Amino acid sequence: MKARDKSIIEALESFRALDRDQLAEMFYSHTKCPVTNVNFALKRLRDRGYIEADQNRKPYVYFPKPSRIKTGGQKVDHFLAIADFYLQLKRAGGDLKFFHVEPGYTEHVRPDVCVMWRGSVWFVEVQRTHYTQKIMNEKMTRYSNYYQSGAWQLLPFHKEKAPFPYVWIITDHKYPIKTVGFRVFQSKNVEAFLSEVAARQKAAQQAKPSAGARLSS
Repeated sequence: MKARDKSIIEALESFRALDRDQLAEMFYSHTKCPVTNVNFALKRLRDRGYIEADQNRKPYVYFPKPSRIKTGGQKVDHFLAIADFYLQLKRAGGDLKFFHVEPGYTEHVRPDVCVMWRGSVWFVEVQRTHYTQKIMNEKMTRYSNYYQSGAWQLLPFHKEKAPFPYVWIITDHKYPIKTVGFRVFQSKNVEAFLSEVAARQKAAQQAKPSAGARLSS
């Protein structure tokens, strides 16, 4: 089996589901014809029984064989949204050390993603629906309890004296959230998050008094 074929299967096992365009961007974006190239690879893997496809979707959605989720189930779109988030991080640039989908190493919380990006660890909640405030409060309470327990310091990638991971909610609806000891960010996508960060940094710089102003005061 070709190394790239093996990588495609591993990606499908990690993300649970990926559509053709996502796979083309992940593995063939450096080529002149990403879609054509990925189609050849996916047909070969299907013919050999390594993967399966939902042909009722356009573009087709692919799964490892056997699949860990129902190929026609409601969670498929959720996992595709997680893959979209991953690709947004890749496009944004910056060191991406790991990207774990629905990690099982956090006992108290169940983030959709745990990722180390640009030197920081993030617990990411990828929302496709609008939660009630009650549900969001319960979710934040679980994060607060996890923070207070100190168990997060035993995570395999945790460095001594490193802070609690940032919590990042990908959502079209921003919630009133207050936490103590850790930060929560909310944005529609990665691009919107980076725009907000840049705007805050610019505002902070403009708020600083100039050297001349300090001397004259």
